[in-house]
Amino acid sequence: MRGAPLAPRIPTVSLPRRPPRPLLGSGLGSGLGSGLGSGPEFDLIRAMLGESDDLPVEILVGPGDDAAVLDAGRLAVSCDIAVEGVHFRRDWLSPVEIGYRAAAAALSDLAAMAAVPVAVLLSYALPPGDVESGAATALQRGAEEAARRVGAALVGGDLSRSPGPLVLDVVVLGTASRPVLRSGARPGDELWVTGRLGASGAAVRLLERGERVSGALRDAYARPVPRVGEALWLQERSLLGAAIDLSDGLASDARHLAAASSVCLVLEAGRIPLDPAMAAVAGSDEDALDLALGGGEDYELLFAAPHGAVAGVAEGFLGRFAVPLTRVGRVVEGEGVALDRGGGDVEPVGPRGFDHFRGTASR
Repeated sequence: MRGAPLAPRIPTVSLPRRPPRPLLGSGLGSGLGSGLGSGPEFDLIRAMLGESDDLPVEILVGPGDDAAVLDAGRLAVSCDIAVEGVHFRRDWLSPVEIGYRAAAAALSDLAAMAAVPVAVLLSYALPPGDVESGAATALQRGAEEAARRVGAALVGGDLSRSPGPLVLDVVVLGTASRPVLRSGARPGDELWVTGRLGASGAAVRLLERGERVSGALRDAYARPVPRVGEALWLQERSLLGAAIDLSDGLASDARHLAAASSVCLVLEAGRIPLDPAMAAVAGSDEDALDLALGGGEDYELLFAAPHGAVAGVAEGFLGRFAVPLTRVGRVVEGEGVALDRGGGDVEPVGPRGFDHFRGTASR
């Protein structure tokens, strides 16, 4: 796989916010995988990682967050796998879109940590016929497009034959002078999200029905934008107390942030920004809310910030990125995630979103 010149990097500014939790050998302090919420997939990950957090001192943040952080120039590393029939279908996406989407999903993890993307490595196992058809080079072009979009370069990878299905593995590397973790949310903080939610989930619903998807819905699903520049802008202003990218759905990913920070996240139903592109797909307001909470693959950022700190910069953020910032809830004492429907009606939110070992989204 050919290399590519590094694009100009987005500068970072290191500004203090609040004293972070101590970075121990693993950066977790209470066992590997302690920053993961409940569910069969994440229970299996915890079992695979084990209980020991006795890692080399060079590893500042180990498994359990959006990326590892190594004491090698504050290098942030993450990987993401995409399997045909699980993460994508060929009758839904072109090879270029498959490559782009796989790389964008991995790069979104760097955005969640306010890391500056530097390099992408793409490995794939190709079924028979994909080399002759040009699918292999199309996959690479898509990954290169996603990398260039955030100022990184596709620098290598690996290639193998597969009897089927098509499998892609993406490794991303970035620099994180002051990495944002999931464990920094505190009671009294506000919860904010970038962008609008639910469009990707709405696109999948249409595709499952065999219907054509175009325009904004297709872009949301096939070409998501990792919020790298947005995260760095917020980090420069010390507004990211804790953050996570929304890959599995707002409700599911909020559970991970709540677990890592040992708090309860209260999502306010009336504030969750619903993407207008999904209005024709959702059958009701409740259905639209369900898509926003559990549809997944929005790749926006959910973050916690001190009370009152973000409102004053939301207009400037919108002007800079043409993407809104919306307050969607609050951080309180307790655990898990709750949904505030207004009028004093607050209910716990169970597992939602995609889980590999449930096999389908849980609504």
